[in-house]
Amino acid sequence: MYRYKVLAALCVMAGNASADELKALQGESIDLGAYHGVVYYTEGDRGYQVVTTIAENASGSPVRCEATLDEGQSLTISTPGGLNEPSEALEISRAGGRLLVTRIDTAPKLVRAGQ
Repeated sequence: MYRYKVLAALCVMAGNASADELKALQGESIDLGAYHGVVYYTEGDRGYQVVTTIAENASGSPVRCEATLDEGQSLTISTPGGLNEPSEALEISRAGGRLLVTRIDTAPKLVRAGQ
């Protein structure tokens, strides 16, 4: 029960994600359809330690992912879509000494003949 309270507190402290720049130790809310959570990072000797915690709705068990990003690296957090629906995805990237969170368009692209 304690971990749910911590996740809820982090979400309240965080802002909205959509191609936003994060600051160290600043939580950012993320929304991946039925999954919601928070992402933050700390600066370390090996790079930016990025921590993402998501849970399905309020009753789902949280999942925590950690990655260390060096300059020019990125990671993708995604959740599957329903039948005939696109997945939901975010890219977290480190560039120019900044950490950016960007929503990725996963909708299928139509390719027309002759293009």
